[in-house]
Amino acid sequence: MIEIPDGLFKRLVYVYIGSSDFDGDLDYYGTKLGARLLWNLKAFGARVAAFDLCGEPYLLIADHVKAPSKRLIYEVDDIEAAADALKRRGWKADGETFEIPDGPCMNFNDRSGNEYAILQMRRPHILERESRSSGGRR
Repeated sequence: MIEIPDGLFKRLVYVYIGSSDFDGDLDYYGTKLGARLLWNLKAFGARVAAFDLCGEPYLLIADHVKAPSKRLIYEVDDIEAAADALKRRGWKADGETFEIPDGPCMNFNDRSGNEYAILQMRRPHILERESRSSGGRR
């Protein structure tokens, strides 16, 4: 058996949730569930909002992701080292590494098709910090 370093997956950072009714979901998470809106952005033809329901992991709702769906996003210290260690065990990424505001990210699926990602937090919670510094105007 190939060794994977202890602590490869540090923590669950985000639950990425598909939305077919973005405005309705904004209301649902904010008003009905009482989650705190961290940021709400529209860029590159997509709308994404982050909510703090009970601390991390934060909930991200996205109108460019098919609903219903949830992708669990786990933090790793070094995305390339983590991917290399996992590949040695037969793991396969779903596509290439891509950048999100917090840092480089890589998607993968389990054998049942459940969606996951690993993320190197180079710019941790940058959108939350920017939203606070601008008074929520983004």
